[in-house]
Formats: sequence, structure tokens, C-alpha cells
Amino acid sequence: MNMLSLLLISVPVGFVGSLTGLGGASILIPLLVFFGVPIKEAIASAMVSVVATSSGSASAYVRQHLANVRIAMFLEMFTSVGAVIGAMITTWIAPVYLYFFFAAFLMTSFLGKPAEGAAGAPDPPNCGEALPERLRLEGAYFDESTRKTVVYRARRPLFGGLGMMVAGLAAGMLGIGAGAFKVTVQENVLRLPAKVASTTSNFIVGMTALAGTSVYLFSGLLNVTLMAPMAVGSTLGALVGGRVLNRLPSRVLRMLFFSVIVLLIVQMLYKGVKSW
Repeated sequence: MNMLSLLLISVPVGFVGSLTGLGGASILIPLLVFFGVPIKEAIASAMVSVVATSSGSASAYVRQHLANVRIAMFLEMFTSVGAVIGAMITTWIAPVYLYFFFAAFLMTSFLGKPAEGAAGAPDPPNCGEALPERLRLEGAYFDESTRKTVVYRARRPLFGGLGMMVAGLAAGMLGIGAGAFKVTVQENVLRLPAKVASTTSNFIVGMTALAGTSVYLFSGLLNVTLMAPMAVGSTLGALVGGRVLNRLPSRVLRMLFFSVIVLLIVQMLYKGVKSW
């Protein structure tokens, strides 16, 4: 693959990654592997595009009050630790296992979703939810698709933090930002609305990827030829996606999310079995 083709591929990848909260690298890595790039090199190089995608879309989401910076910074304490540990593991293990780890991790996206409206429902009594109130882990945004203001508050932040640490571990290990798992944790555990979970995930994945990238930098796995066009293309796509997301119904975003996940799982399982 030349730099022009990488640039052209990275633009739609950044767009889709921005809309779904996947961070782009979840799609880029299988594509790079498909075209013959060694998986460890693909993981290390694609992680840089996660930083670019996050930077491109997160700024728009913050301006629209979709991404919750306070919640993101709280969760980032957990994901950064996991990312460094995960990146160190990748430099040690055999490449063939990474295909199956990648597919298995994506399968966690099929965990059950909370019932519609659950994110905005009041907490049940005596559930020990003092921490979100003290840390002000709450917010509101105007949904352009429904023309309504959505008010929400995070629940069970410590359990959410543990889940995000696992997400950070996978992010550092697989170079994907772990957006799929982060969205799932935020919706199922923290009970955030779908659009808040997706946009806050985009905000978090960049900082998580930056922590993991430092390990790959010293391991010698970073490939500048891959990194540069992917970073530029992913950023351009993410900027467009950031402007479009709030205009789309949550149902459309969810269908796109799961369609991408299924394709990635099939591709990585095939490559893993072929390499066994």
C-alpha cells in the first residue's frame, strides 16, 4: 500500500469511527492486516490514528455539549493505566494470538443494552450513588434529531472505572482505542445516553491511545510511512463525522455500529485461523 491509498482509505474509516465511537483503528487494523501488514506493526501504527481521530471529532462534540469532559477525565484515570499494561503485553506475546484476542474483544459489543430511557431514569433508593453527585458526573444536551433536551447522570462510577480499565488494557494491547467496549460500559454500567457514550468515548480514546503509543515508540514498532497518511485521513473523516452525528437518530448509529463490528469479527477470525 502506498501513502495515497492509505490516505484515501483512512478518511471514511475516520468518519465511521467518529460516528460509532470505535475510534477508527478498529477498522484500520483489519484493513492493514488484510493488505499484508504484520499485525503488531498495524496495531502500533493504527494507535496513532486513534489519537488523530479523537482530536478531530472530540473538539466538535465538546462544543455541542455531547461529550462530557468531567466524566471523560474521571474514566481516563483507569484507562491510561490499562493501556500501558496492554501495550507491554503485545510486545511480548506471539502475533497469532492477537487475531483471536481482537475478535473476542469485539464480541463484547454484543452485551445487552439498557432499556430505552434507562439512562435518564432516576436512581433507585439506597443504591449508594453519592459519588456521581459529589463529582458532578452529570450533564445535558440538546438532541437535534428529537428536538428535545436530554438530562442524565452517571451511575456506579467505580464499577464503570473498573470496566474502563479493562477497556484500556485492550486498547493498549490491540491498538484499537477500545471504543466499542467503552461505549458498552458507559451505556450498560454508567447508564449514559447513546450519543453521550459515543462522543465521550471518542474523547477518551485519544488519551488512552497516547499512553499506549509511548510503549510502542520505545519498542520500535511504529512505522512513520503508515502513521502519517492514516493520521491525516482519520482526522479529516472524524471532523466530518463530528458535524453529522447529532443529526442522526440513535437507531441509525446503533445499526451502523453493529454492522461494522460483525464485519471486523469475521475478518479477524478468518485471518487468525489462516495464520494458526
